[in-house]
Amino acid sequence: MSLSQGLDSPISVARVLNQLSNLTESVSTASCLGSGESDTCRNEPAALRLKLFAIAAILFSGIVGIGTPLVGRKFRHLDSRNGGAGFILAKAFAAGVILATGFVHMLDDAQESLTNECLPDVPWQRFPFTGFIAMLAALGTLVLDFLATQFYEKKQLRATEASTSSKAMADEIITIDEDRGGIQENNPKNMHIIGMHVHAAAHKRDHGDEQMHGHDKKLAGHKHEVELSSHGRHVVVAQILELGILSHSVIIGLSLGVSQSPCQITPLIAALSFHQFFEGFALGGCISQAQFNNFSASIMATFFSITTPSGIGIGIAIASFYNADSPTALILEGILDSISAGILIYMALVDLIAADFLSRKVNYNKSLQVASYVALFLGALSMAALAIWA
Repeated sequence: MSLSQGLDSPISVARVLNQLSNLTESVSTASCLGSGESDTCRNEPAALRLKLFAIAAILFSGIVGIGTPLVGRKFRHLDSRNGGAGFILAKAFAAGVILATGFVHMLDDAQESLTNECLPDVPWQRFPFTGFIAMLAALGTLVLDFLATQFYEKKQLRATEASTSSKAMADEIITIDEDRGGIQENNPKNMHIIGMHVHAAAHKRDHGDEQMHGHDKKLAGHKHEVELSSHGRHVVVAQILELGILSHSVIIGLSLGVSQSPCQITPLIAALSFHQFFEGFALGGCISQAQFNNFSASIMATFFSITTPSGIGIGIAIASFYNADSPTALILEGILDSISAGILIYMALVDLIAADFLSRKVNYNKSLQVASYVALFLGALSMAALAIWA
């Protein structure tokens, strides 16, 4: 049978039209019959009261969580800059919470959305989009992590070199001025003399004292590069971690806000409050280690604290006409959940767990090492257990 004959047959034309219809339905806003919340627990006035309480509870948990490491700078055991034991253990627990959030909660929600029966078989049932999108998000986070770190380190290195050069020149001028009994800097002739002596002193320092101070300079330069690299990593980690947290906070807040079932909202309040506190603690620790100024730290803390409550508020506003079971909503939520899962899993494993558990502070302290692993597993298992209710 020729191609034209195949296309002219009623069966082939019907099949093509059916596939086009399925693809159109996948991005439409039509609801899916037989899906949605159970009417047995639907109570809009009770749900609204619970959602208002959820906004207050989650906001409070987020503020306390992210504020603890920032305020904890005043206490030795909670000071993130000195790597206090209490801070390391709490951050390990928080890293476990974030890891379980990505693996157990976000990936599962994404899988449920993208394999929902409301979506057509082609293409949503034919390919594992959940894991694929999460993988791309993790790889994209790796590239962003690398590029941002390189950019920040080069920027800081140029600023430091310029500052060091200016300070060295000023020290040379002051030294020559003192040796010659005080040269007037506002005299053009004297300024020329100063320039000649600075050049001579620099030549002597570079060639005469090179062997004596070469080793010390190399050590100082290496230490300075390590400090810049460490500081740059903390800055990048804090910013990317907040990006990953904010992206999924909007989704979980929106999901709670549009729900009209008290049976679903009640366990979510406890789960999200617990989750918000320890996510905030991990993010606050990264912000503290990055040594942001007070204004920048306050902005980042504010955005984290209000994102989930804002999502709940938006959900309340659109609950009357928003259909969470429409194909468009399912696809959008599934994709965003998959992206969030990839970002959180990468950040938890690479920038939180590996960075702390491979550090000298933990490796050379066996008791702290064991306690950190216990805290990590407790955090992961505790957050995973919440999937029973939420």
